[in-house]
Amino acid sequence: MEHVISAVTPGSIAQELEIETGDVLLSVNGQVPKDVFDYRYLMNEEEVQVLIRKANGEEWELEIEKEYEEDLGLEFANGLMDDYKSCRNRCIFCFIDQLPKGMRHTLYFKDDDSRLSFLQGNYLTLTNMSDADLDRIIYYKLSPINISFQATNPKLRCRMLNNRFAGDILEKAKRLKDAGILINGQIVLCKGINDGAELQRTIEDLRVCLPELQSVSVVPVGLTRYREGLYPLESFTKEDARQVLQCIHQWQDRFFETYGSHVVHAGDEWYILAGEPLPAAETYDGYLQLENGVGMVRLLEEEVKEALLGQTGDDRSLEVSIATGELAAPFLQVHAERIRKQYPNVQIRIYPIKNMFFGEQITVAGLLTGQDLIHQLKGKKLGNRLLLTCHMLKSGEPVFLDDVTVEEVENALQIKISIVESSGNDLVGKIIQTNTEL
Repeated sequence: MEHVISAVTPGSIAQELEIETGDVLLSVNGQVPKDVFDYRYLMNEEEVQVLIRKANGEEWELEIEKEYEEDLGLEFANGLMDDYKSCRNRCIFCFIDQLPKGMRHTLYFKDDDSRLSFLQGNYLTLTNMSDADLDRIIYYKLSPINISFQATNPKLRCRMLNNRFAGDILEKAKRLKDAGILINGQIVLCKGINDGAELQRTIEDLRVCLPELQSVSVVPVGLTRYREGLYPLESFTKEDARQVLQCIHQWQDRFFETYGSHVVHAGDEWYILAGEPLPAAETYDGYLQLENGVGMVRLLEEEVKEALLGQTGDDRSLEVSIATGELAAPFLQVHAERIRKQYPNVQIRIYPIKNMFFGEQITVAGLLTGQDLIHQLKGKKLGNRLLLTCHMLKSGEPVFLDDVTVEEVENALQIKISIVESSGNDLVGKIIQTNTEL
C-alpha cells in the first residue's frame, strides 16, 4: 500500500521541506512503514532520513534533524497507513446489525483494530488479534488500550460474541496488564444474559488486571427498531436499573477502599432509568469513560456552573432553542433555568426529539438524525438560533447519520444552527452569544 500524503500542517517541518499533498512517503530510515505505528516509531529519532516521491516521479531523499518524537506534520490518505481490520464476531448486541438499509456504506463497517483503539478510542474484543498482534501492542507501548469485555465467563462470552475463540479474554487482558499497558474496559449489559450473577463474576474476575485496569464502564445495550431476525433482547426496567446500580456501587466502595479509585462506573442511563441521583463529580475518577456516556451529565452540570461564575449577567434580550435527545432534555432544562437567573431576558426553549429513525428506545442525542429534527421542529418557535450538540454529526463534517446536512436542516427550518462543542462553557457561550459563529 502506498502512503499518499493527504495534508501538510502549515508551519511544519514538512511544509518547510516543500513536501506537498499528493506526494508519496516511500521510506523512513530505509524502512517502509507497515502502518501508522511503524511510521511513528521510526519517526521517534532526532535524525531521520525520509524518501519522498513527488507527483512528477522524482524521488527526494531528505535528511532531517528535529526534536525527539517531533512530527513532520504529515497526514495520510489512509489514516492507518494499512488496511482496516474488520470484526470477526457476530455479537448478539451489535448496534451495526440493527441499522436500517440504505445508509452510507462506512456505517456498516465493523472494526476491531487495535490501532483504532489507540488512535480514536475504539473498543476491541481482542478476538481479532494473534499473539503477534499482542506482542506489537506491548512492543510499541500502545497505552491505554480499550477492551470490550462483556463477560469473563468463557462459555458465555463465546455465546454473546458468536465466536468460539472469544473465551480467552481474561488471559489476553492479563498479558497486557503484566506488560504495563493501561486498560479501559467496557461491559455492554444485556438483560438476563450477562447481568446479575454474571456481572458480579465479570467484575470479580477483572480484579486481576488492577491497577493497570483504569476503568470499566457498564452500559445498557442499545436496541433499535430494526431487530427482525436478530437475537431476542429485552429492555431494562426501572427495577433492573436499580439492581445494576446496587452491584456497581458495592464494587466501587470496595475498589476505592483498596486502590483509591472507583474503577467500575455506570452509564448515565442507569441513573435516569432508575430515578436515582447522579453521583458526585469526584466519583468519576477524572471522567475516563465520557465517550461511553459515563459522567457526561454530571460534567456538563459542573462546567455550566463554572462558566456562569465568570459571568456577571445583564439584560440582553435573546431567543434561542435547543434540540436534544429525550435523555438529556430534562437536564438541559435545568441548565437553561440556571442561565436565565443571570440573564432573565434570554429565552431558551428545549425540544426533546423522539428518535423515530432508530426507534423510541434510543434516547441519546448522538443518534438523532437530520430528518427527525426537521419533522419534529417544523413550525415550532425556534427563535433566532437552533443549538445542536456536535455529537449528532459525523466527525469533522456537518452531516447527520442519515446523510442530511446541517445546511439542509437550516433551509428546511429557516433557522441558523449553531453547533455546541462538548463543554458547558461552549453551551453557555452559544446561548448568550459570547461564543457563536454569528
